[in-house]
Amino acid sequence: MSPLPRRSLLKAAAVAGVAAQFSWALGANNASAAPAAGTGAADPVTLDWLEDGGLGAAPGSTLGVPWPMGTFQDDQTFAVTDAAGQDVPVQSWPIAYWPDGSLKWTAHAVSSGDGKLTLAPGQPAAPGKKVTVDKSGGTIDVSTGVVDVKIGKSGATLIKSVRRGSTEIAKNGRLVLIRQPEIEDEDQGTVKTERFEGAISSVTVEQEGPVRAVVRIDGKHRKGSRSWLPFSIRLYFYAGADSFRMVHTITYDGTQEPGKASGDFIRGLGVRFTVPMRDQSYDRHVRIGGEGTGLLREAVKGITGLRRDPGIAVQEAQFAGKKLPDPSTWDQRVTTRLQYIPEWGDYTLSQLSADGFTLRKRTKKGHGWIGAGGGKRASGFGYVGGTSGGFSFGLRDFWERHPSQLDIRDAQTDEAEVTLWLWSPEAQPMDLRFYHDGMGQDTFPEQLEGLNITYEDYEPEFGTPYGIARTSELLFWANESTPTPETLAQQVEAVRVLPQLAAPPKQLIKASVFGPGLYSEPDRSTPAKAKIEDHLDFLFTYYKDQVEQRRWYGFWDHGDIMHTYDTVRHQWRYDIGGYAWDNSELSPDLWLWFAYLRSGRSDIFRFAEAMTRHTGEVDVYHLGQWAGLGTRHGVQHYADSAKQQRIANTTYRRYYYFLTADERVGDLMHANVDSDETFLVLDPIRKIRTEPYTPDRHALSIGFGTDWSGLVSAWLTEWERRGPKWEKAKARVLSTMETIAAQPNGFVQGSGLYDLDTGKFAVAAAPVVGVSHLSAVFGLNELCAELIHLVDMPRFNEAYFDYCRFFNATKAEQAARYGSNFGTLLLFQGHSRLDAYAAVKTGDDKLAKRAWDKFYNSDGYKESAPWRTEKVEGPTALVAGSEATWVSTNDTALYGLAAIENLALLGNKMP
Repeated sequence: MSPLPRRSLLKAAAVAGVAAQFSWALGANNASAAPAAGTGAADPVTLDWLEDGGLGAAPGSTLGVPWPMGTFQDDQTFAVTDAAGQDVPVQSWPIAYWPDGSLKWTAHAVSSGDGKLTLAPGQPAAPGKKVTVDKSGGTIDVSTGVVDVKIGKSGATLIKSVRRGSTEIAKNGRLVLIRQPEIEDEDQGTVKTERFEGAISSVTVEQEGPVRAVVRIDGKHRKGSRSWLPFSIRLYFYAGADSFRMVHTITYDGTQEPGKASGDFIRGLGVRFTVPMRDQSYDRHVRIGGEGTGLLREAVKGITGLRRDPGIAVQEAQFAGKKLPDPSTWDQRVTTRLQYIPEWGDYTLSQLSADGFTLRKRTKKGHGWIGAGGGKRASGFGYVGGTSGGFSFGLRDFWERHPSQLDIRDAQTDEAEVTLWLWSPEAQPMDLRFYHDGMGQDTFPEQLEGLNITYEDYEPEFGTPYGIARTSELLFWANESTPTPETLAQQVEAVRVLPQLAAPPKQLIKASVFGPGLYSEPDRSTPAKAKIEDHLDFLFTYYKDQVEQRRWYGFWDHGDIMHTYDTVRHQWRYDIGGYAWDNSELSPDLWLWFAYLRSGRSDIFRFAEAMTRHTGEVDVYHLGQWAGLGTRHGVQHYADSAKQQRIANTTYRRYYYFLTADERVGDLMHANVDSDETFLVLDPIRKIRTEPYTPDRHALSIGFGTDWSGLVSAWLTEWERRGPKWEKAKARVLSTMETIAAQPNGFVQGSGLYDLDTGKFAVAAAPVVGVSHLSAVFGLNELCAELIHLVDMPRFNEAYFDYCRFFNATKAEQAARYGSNFGTLLLFQGHSRLDAYAAVKTGDDKLAKRAWDKFYNSDGYKESAPWRTEKVEGPTALVAGSEATWVSTNDTALYGLAAIENLALLGNKMP
């Protein structure tokens, strides 16, 4: 990216003059929209579950469905039926609009229905048991028709009570945080901790039924006068459900400094409930999930395996969780000695790694623990209660997000306590200190030397976790009695894989969303197409297997992948600067989502979902001076000093949001609307500028590639969603498109001086060639395809098509068009998709031919690559498995996107 000397390029009057050349007015309602498609009745859409089993024991499912432009207006209603033609109650709402005001995406929530469902225009069926919300009293009262929940409006108790009928199943739901103020290596020092509890600052009812209700609770963890670690909790309720879902987000705002032992080290982070216990101790039951749907199934006072036999029917009833007959009917040799049978009140399952959990129990506090089993990967599920009612609970991605833990305490008393630990207090404290001491890199020249050896862009005090976040998902059930083994297995399955409805790929393609024409369903109709499909399958399978083999798991790491492989060590370069965690470099997020959009494959969806949860939370700052920026790839997700828009890019979140209507991801996208302000705080190319530059509100240097693509994706999304700032966002989309197109060299100009107040780039006085190989590989092509479809602005289209034409052109062709060539470039295979897009949009057959030539015969992956893995085992590797030494994540993301888009655009013109 070329720096822009303000004195030579700023042309104050140019913007107004060039704007007059465009036929639309910025303030016009529809003038900026592309022509709307004809309005007409839409075909019904078949919805299906990503995995077999339907809704199962989950409370409900919500999905997004797209519609072609002009099909439906804002007042359209929708109905859902099952395979038998029976009505399924549904709640629908808009989540995005086309520029002409018609519905682009609608969200639909159901709380019943198995097998395939059909969505069509019509009057929605009302649920027999509606969700209702009462905000009038001191609590927010939500009823699903089966379960009644009281939510606190202030204080430390988030959920005051959970009742089923007249029976209180759980109460006093609260957040728990254990802080360790000092951390010592090895065996030195004394461990001290302090406990904080969540304190509510605000509660918002976001939806009120009749099928789905959502309540958001925000606050911080508090002890005494100190409040820290902000949280945002959403509670989801569905009509007729005996369960509810919690989405739990924390944002780290503590202090941890490298080289210092004192700081805000999290020792435990959890959600805790009190569970009333009413039954006799022999009718109280504990269930803890092990591997798969395996369960520890015990009673607080067990009457099986005793020296004296109460009777086989009594024993079997207890194991099944059924109420036992009166002890007077048992063998009296047992009945008269019941007081001598221990009551086991405390249970703990801890999963400190992805490869092992341990389970132990004790009678009560102050007495010794005994082992109760163990295994590899626990489901994260538990239950405590009795024949008169009980509480099931589960933490999603339990072993993947280790260290995690489940506690049951005091089950022998009138009130048991359950804690779901998102960070186990038995693990080492959460140590987020930067991993080295700087090694003398105090100046920019020294830091650039460091970059040249480890690929890490270091800068003192930049490798901070302050402001990163993590979101977890939990499920809770209010059971009228101890569930049957079959019901428990369904609850376990819902915790492990939350059921998700989805629209088929053909509906996404028909609706022209996410870049019209950029993806199509897999096609193996010719050998050449089949070979590319095989390669795409190979790459996805390889990364899925590498996650498992290399154990890319953990609270902060789950969802990310590594950047580059070390062929000598037979290991990914997890400890080498910018070669370690990928942090969305060159858009693997896009590759995965496009792979899902075209295939509808559940395994790809789940992989992409985990990556979206990670990259949108952990790799991006949500508080502090760098809020709205993300961190470049590195050994720690926040380590690198390159804090940039390209990683915070809203493009990477759009897919998951529109496919699921997930509110948390919606928050993340909305938070980026004002990210242009971040360029006042931090200059992304400060270390390589050759001329003095001070950020100026009216002349901020912003690149047209990695910078603008991140900004415009947030603006476009806010505009489509009709968010609180959508009119400003729309204006920013249009004004920046206009003033990029007005540059002497369009996109090839590279960057411009942006005015925060007007939302426009100043039009440079002289042409400059400022092309980077990175400009288009963070979603620019996919975004421009959407913008060109949405906005009627021919000059912008031509500016982008020109960029597409000349990136992969010869240096002589570049110089003939722009006066100089583009210098040394790379990533030609990834850019072949730009050739393909421009070829289709302009009808250029020569460009179409070049697209396939660059795809097959430039850099990246070639047909001559091995396209297979090799075995690796001891003593070469830590664990036995496989490797493909020729694979890198940069090449994978670029090949994946180029293959998908080229097949869709030019599959009929393959060589």
